[in-house]
Amino acid sequence: MNSYRENPTFERPIEIELIRSMSHRKLTAKENKQLDKYLQGPPDSGDAFIIKPAADWLETPEDTNAGMLFGDFWYQGELCIMFADTNVGKSILAVQIGDSLSRGVPIPGIGGSRPAEKVLYFDFELSAAQFKKRYSSDLHGNYQFGPGFTRLVFNPEADGARKFATYADYLNNAIENVLITSGAKILIIDNITCLRSSTEAAASAVALMSKLQAMKHQYGLSILVLAHTPKRNPARPIGRNDLQGSKMLINFTDSAFAIGESQTDKSLRYLKQIKQRSGTLVHGADSVCLCRMIKPYNFLHFDICGREPESRHLLHYTDQQRKATEDRMIQLHEQGQSLRAIAAETNSSLGTVARLVRRLEKV
Repeated sequence: MNSYRENPTFERPIEIELIRSMSHRKLTAKENKQLDKYLQGPPDSGDAFIIKPAADWLETPEDTNAGMLFGDFWYQGELCIMFADTNVGKSILAVQIGDSLSRGVPIPGIGGSRPAEKVLYFDFELSAAQFKKRYSSDLHGNYQFGPGFTRLVFNPEADGARKFATYADYLNNAIENVLITSGAKILIIDNITCLRSSTEAAASAVALMSKLQAMKHQYGLSILVLAHTPKRNPARPIGRNDLQGSKMLINFTDSAFAIGESQTDKSLRYLKQIKQRSGTLVHGADSVCLCRMIKPYNFLHFDICGREPESRHLLHYTDQQRKATEDRMIQLHEQGQSLRAIAAETNSSLGTVARLVRRLEKV
């Protein structure tokens, strides 16, 4: 067995050094405080609360949430939601973010410089063929992802779910197992809809977000979750109420941002911050981040191309256009079309159609 003499470079734990010093001299106030912290030990996992004087909370290392993962949109240590309509580019941006973090190379125009990290990308959207199509080309071959970027998909042959009370418990356990074995601290989940197992979609999503928050704290994670928006009015600014399933999900996040589709230039997208706790709300309605999807070689990605007010990229209705849309809604309603069918046909929100129908029924 090695001793301190046999291994002179071996360093004693700081708490042991402090205790030894007590036999030779009186400890300073700072040393006493330091020793008290070590003797307290970690909080008991059975306790519901972690109790510390308010002053001690201020001594938490300042860089806990300081590192930018994706500019001002997502910071280290945060549970973040990115949401958008179907086919706007959520998965494309998510892979781009994951690739950037795994290489330690910031996305141009976004900012933030970090060392390369392991990234787990849970892809519940694309097939292998669809993924290959986005990240390869006949001329340039396959895109060379870094070794730190790992893509995970459902295993159709897995039968472990029968050992758990619910499918949600099975998935949570599976995610934790991968975390422990990989040592990764960054998770991207694409998307939350695929992880919901309950018929009560909103309640199931809230329970999942609560579990992800707990895992974030337990393992020191940074988590990005993708989600959909329901059919929305393209004339209205994007807000937290546009998150599909339940706007309560926003309450469980540290940050949230959305991808909008420009109504003045269909090739443009814009990124808008919806919620931010760690940083500054830089990309609000007055200054959304404009971008365009491009694939110059073999990597489909977002190219950042400036900032503009969101209002410039919303649909601007004239009174004549509004009247024509309402007339079409009335026509479809008289034909017996459902509210959802009318909303889809007229590119309107379900709420707008419902209000018009209620108004007609009162006449």
